[in-house]
Amino acid sequence: MKLNSLLLPTLFLASSATAADWSNTQLHLNHGEFKNPFSQAQANSTVYSLQHASGYQYGDNFFFIDYSKDDFRDGYQDGDFYGEWYSSFSLAKIMDYQSQFESISDISLTLGVNAAGDAKVMKYLPGFKVNWNVPGFNFFSSTFTLYQDDSQGIAKGGAPKETNSWMLDLAWGYPFAIGQQRFYLTGHVEYIAERENEFGDTVNGWLLAQPILQWDLGHALSMPVNQLMLGIEWQYWHNKLGTDTTESVPQLHLAWTF
Repeated sequence: MKLNSLLLPTLFLASSATAADWSNTQLHLNHGEFKNPFSQAQANSTVYSLQHASGYQYGDNFFFIDYSKDDFRDGYQDGDFYGEWYSSFSLAKIMDYQSQFESISDISLTLGVNAAGDAKVMKYLPGFKVNWNVPGFNFFSSTFTLYQDDSQGIAKGGAPKETNSWMLDLAWGYPFAIGQQRFYLTGHVEYIAERENEFGDTVNGWLLAQPILQWDLGHALSMPVNQLMLGIEWQYWHNKLGTDTTESVPQLHLAWTF
């Protein structure tokens, strides 16, 4: 897959930026010791991420693009791109929908795309998202989608094609303060169900959790609130990439909002 495929979300959002009600764009840096689930080799890896979220008159958009670089040349994350894009269409905004349940603030139809560079993987994720009213949280959502494969497969030099599956994802953001210091607990947990690859082998269902505890370093240094965040991201991945490998890795996390 060409890098241009990963830039499609960026171009799409740039073209509609003037219609945005709100937007947030960040650069992330994560550093930790990750495991190659196919060889069990471990390497120090740095992941550079561009992340964007915005809302407009019909719904909201979210995407990120990761560039991963490690210190062990084995053909895995030696310098690779991975991206996800989700566009959601709000029933409250489009149809003036109001849920009869106070715990639900909105329901959206969602379309997602997941794309990986060297592996030549492309997934489409149509489904729906529920935004929840949870005290203290500035957002809490649950997303259910199909997980439909459109990858190029072994014949084109990529990872094996897979049968279709489904995904459930929970995401949250919880701001809090201790004394004069400001903190933010955010992240997500996803479950992607079992499927088969083009050889007929089972690809295990996986559970991936990535909670992040951020300290507002910028605020402590008299910079604008929520501009420079320092913290720890913990990655717990059961059956990483569908293998039998389970990984639990703390990472140094830095986020810059611009």
